[in-house]
Amino acid sequence: MSELKAVESIESPRTRESLADDLRKLGLRAGMTVITHTSMSQFGWVCGGPVAVVQALMDVLTEEGTLVMPTQSADLSDPSLWGNPPVPESWWETIRAAMPAYDPVVTPTRSMGRVVEAFRTFPGVLRSRHPQVSFAAWGKHREQIIAGHSLDFAFGEQSPLARMYELDAHVLLLGVGYGNATCLHLSELRAPGAELQTQYAPVMEDGARVWKAMTDIHRDSDLFPEIGTAFEKNEPVRTGRVGSAEARLFSLVKCVDFGTEWLTAYRAQQSK
Repeated sequence: MSELKAVESIESPRTRESLADDLRKLGLRAGMTVITHTSMSQFGWVCGGPVAVVQALMDVLTEEGTLVMPTQSADLSDPSLWGNPPVPESWWETIRAAMPAYDPVVTPTRSMGRVVEAFRTFPGVLRSRHPQVSFAAWGKHREQIIAGHSLDFAFGEQSPLARMYELDAHVLLLGVGYGNATCLHLSELRAPGAELQTQYAPVMEDGARVWKAMTDIHRDSDLFPEIGTAFEKNEPVRTGRVGSAEARLFSLVKCVDFGTEWLTAYRAQQSK
């Protein structure tokens, strides 16, 4: 949505305060641990843009809560796997040799949206060490969630997702659907039958840049909307509006458990 259309679509501007009120009406509370996925274009015109959205979330959660967002940088990967856009094979070795190593402070996100890119720069936000699928966290449990993010099986038991599962976190979808629900990647790993693959990224080890091989599973978020539809038929999900954005708030634990069962049955059926 263009900025002009965003202005024309609402009667009054969204503000830090009005968004915080909407979040409270949805069920967000101080002290919660929440992983949030957003689409800035869905809120309507916001005074202060993505900064105001982040501030509203922090206002509601307070420092006794914890705010988490995925801060992925998928472009730090092997160019032979790129498809959006692909690059000529003659470029591959140059890219592998020249791509800067991942730095949690300066490496930008890719295709994660304006709210995420603003959030990762806020004072007090920590970012995990994975070069492709990092997470950023602010608040009470930020260190516990971010620490020890494994390069192998990046959404598995040694990941921020698993730490949030242990903390009984919630998922907050703001203007996006279940296709963006990163927690379901933990379900993909917990369900048996995942296909293994190797990923590569530039990282710093012992002061030197290295092209690191990482073992992971083949991920397929195309299935997540179907899982989400089934989940809502079986588990409670709070719905409403935050600004103009359609919003959902639900238990991460219940979603991961449901997704694990769903994928286990799906893969068993596919293997017949």
